[in-house]
Amino acid sequence: MKPRAAAILLHALLIALAVGTAFPLLWMLSVSLMPAGEASAFPPPLLPSHATLANYRELFGREGIGRYFFNSVVLASLATVLSLMFNSTAGYAFAKLRFAGRERIFRTLLAALVIPAQVAMLPLFLLLKWLGLVNTYAGVVVPGMAGIFGIFLVRQYALTIPDELLEAARIDGAGEARIFFAIVLPVLKPILVTLAIFTFLGTWNDFMWPLIVLTDQDLYTLPIALAVLSREHVQDNELMMAGSVLTVLPVLALFLALQRYYIRGILVGSVKG
Repeated sequence: MKPRAAAILLHALLIALAVGTAFPLLWMLSVSLMPAGEASAFPPPLLPSHATLANYRELFGREGIGRYFFNSVVLASLATVLSLMFNSTAGYAFAKLRFAGRERIFRTLLAALVIPAQVAMLPLFLLLKWLGLVNTYAGVVVPGMAGIFGIFLVRQYALTIPDELLEAARIDGAGEARIFFAIVLPVLKPILVTLAIFTFLGTWNDFMWPLIVLTDQDLYTLPIALAVLSREHVQDNELMMAGSVLTVLPVLALFLALQRYYIRGILVGSVKG
């Protein structure tokens, strides 16, 4: 096959895959703008007969979805900030600082990656109950403040920082804290943005753990609130699609805004690692 024909075929295939991926999202948005009951017709229409924001007004008015949206924003933002703090410092320590048992501890952490998260949920819940953190945001955030994957990700990237650069800073009299904030953090920016995206998306979309820890409905996050709403409005497809749009759009916008940093962090880390 000629190179030009191959390029055309490749682009056509990529466009078809992009359309196939985006179609469910676009149809979800379209249904959220339909009047009540219109999406239940057969065959279901692709576009609303007349667009309306009534479903969104009902969500924020009668259903109080704004509270749950705010809860998710606060919880995901807090988890992301704390995760960056702890994972960046731990990853840097495992990469560049010398201390007894460093390699042994790191290998133990990597071995723990094979343990399913569901196995640890019961003992973790009992521990949080003993600490008095059940039904609090701290109970949701504390278990994710430092994760093995995040530490591994930062460590692999931090290994690419030249030791000579750090030693030169130490010779000049810089302390470890200054070295970390002035030299290491700027270098780690691409991978930290990547980790921030992973953490925010994971916390925003998490359903199981907040459902276990939070018992007060006022503390519910958006995924839990939508699950409760789906039981009350089983046949209201348009309302549920509006709720799904509210769940998807913030994280989609975040990813699109930071995708160049995300791709750079993944590519540079893989090449240097």
